[in-house]
Amino acid sequence: MAKFTKDMTIGEILNTDMNAAPVLIESGMHCIGCPSAQGESLEEAALVHGMDCDALLEKLNAL
Repeated sequence: MAKFTKDMTIGEILNTDMNAAPVLIESGMHCIGCPSAQGESLEEAALVHGMDCDALLEKLNAL
């Protein structure tokens, strides 16, 4: 079963597993600590950053 989903906020993802932080940063999501990122879903954040959400989700769930 997947640990992370597209509808989880960045804050929820980091609270679930802090090892997700390097994956997000290496993917180009450098603002994971800003207040707005804490309330954005992974899907919303990926869209804003021009990322493939499914590819990012795959990396996160490989942790």
